[in-house]
Amino acid sequence: MNLLAADLGAVVDWSRAQFALTAIYHWLFVPLTLGLGFIIAFMETRYVRTGDEFWKRTTKFWMRLFGINFAIGVATGLILEFEFGTNWSNYSYFVGDIFGAPLAIEGIMAFFMESTFIAVMFFGWDKVSKKFHLAATWLTAIGANLSALWILVANAWMQYPAGMRFNPETARNEMVNFWDVLFSPVAMNKFFHTVTSAFVLAAVFVIGVSAWYLLRKREERLARKSIKIASIFGLIGAVCVIWTGDGSAVQVAKYQPMKLATMENLQEGQTHAPLSLVPGVEIPSMLSVLAYHDTEAYVVGINDLIEGNPEQGILSADEKIKRGQHAIETLAAFKAAQKTGDTAAADSIAQLFDPATEAGKTFHNDYFRYFGYGYLQSAQETLPPFIPLIYWSFRVMVGLGIWFVVLFIWMLILEKRNTLGQKRLPLHLALWSIPLVYIASQAGWVVAEVGRQPWTIQDLLPTVAAVSRLESASVQVTFWIFAALFTTLLIAEIGIMVKQIRRGPSDK
Repeated sequence: MNLLAADLGAVVDWSRAQFALTAIYHWLFVPLTLGLGFIIAFMETRYVRTGDEFWKRTTKFWMRLFGINFAIGVATGLILEFEFGTNWSNYSYFVGDIFGAPLAIEGIMAFFMESTFIAVMFFGWDKVSKKFHLAATWLTAIGANLSALWILVANAWMQYPAGMRFNPETARNEMVNFWDVLFSPVAMNKFFHTVTSAFVLAAVFVIGVSAWYLLRKREERLARKSIKIASIFGLIGAVCVIWTGDGSAVQVAKYQPMKLATMENLQEGQTHAPLSLVPGVEIPSMLSVLAYHDTEAYVVGINDLIEGNPEQGILSADEKIKRGQHAIETLAAFKAAQKTGDTAAADSIAQLFDPATEAGKTFHNDYFRYFGYGYLQSAQETLPPFIPLIYWSFRVMVGLGIWFVVLFIWMLILEKRNTLGQKRLPLHLALWSIPLVYIASQAGWVVAEVGRQPWTIQDLLPTVAAVSRLESASVQVTFWIFAALFTTLLIAEIGIMVKQIRRGPSDK
């Protein structure tokens, strides 16, 4: 039995690692596509309006970099979706009715849309009218972001499950309100926060590449115009990131208090909770303000969630585990009554899983909401792993985000004064900001995904219950295969991108 438990633990760890590996590599390619598509569309709009061939040449240059990135992003994204079936089959069964819907819409509507118009965008120059080509470029950019919408809706549902009902007959969660899933506050905020952060990344990328040209006294007009457009675009994106980041803090405090506590490494809950800048340096009451917009608000700490805090109405983790086990046992009793043909008992228990009934409402509030805790063995399992990683990732993300705002404003001031090509320091800083913006982007996902562990679906399904029952050795083998494949793809992409940047825009 211990051997089986140890192997299951290894399967969970390796499956987590494989999914994280795939997601990290996938997100190296996606955000540039989301933002660069709109920058390209803005540039082509200038071409159509002015007829200036400079803008066509500039658009084509950035379009080549977009295309390289787009192709590899699609490849890694497909593998990521397949892993739900191969490594997380219990998860797929438990919530496939809900989770599969936005992913299906993404494939049918958004992906086909961008795939169709991207062909016109790349190969339709001089074959279709200027306005039709421009429309194709805009639709490609919109389609890429619509793809992100549906994927982020699915991800947000895992953080805050809504619009569903548990069916005891099938032991699955089923969608009852599609609009609640789509327009949940977490889904909308997550979409805008994520895509606008991608706009910031794309803007920094364009500014950095353009700075490289200015440092080498090449393509100076293209570089200056690109920096101006990207700086305005990035600054608008950064303002949206700050605004949606405030909304994220409120939602995390409400729906995922353990994530917020680990982001701040807040051991003891308190009113007037301070915001930790770095260990030992705090802003008094700022965490209460960010989480609840109230300096006197009580912010839950890690120990509150582990040990419980009756004064704040917080159950201990052990009590949640007991209530989750009761919910699982109730489901087992329903199945047993069905099996023995005791329809009266089965009907009576089924009402407990129907929140439309008074008994079901009570059972849901007191027990079923903790269903996932029933699969955990100890209170310590409710803690996310690598708390220092979550803490520092949040600070890296925010700190670099502030720098990017400074960079955008600095670039716009230099461009306004017509001294952009004369200042080497900001150009060097802009160039080195390219790797920094990717680090910031990855740090955001570390906070979001590592911070919500051990849950695949918040409070309803932990990773230990979601994983496929595979041999750990098989998951290890595929992990290393994917690691080698993705690394090769990344090296190839960087090599091709660098070659194209050194080559510069083409006159054809």
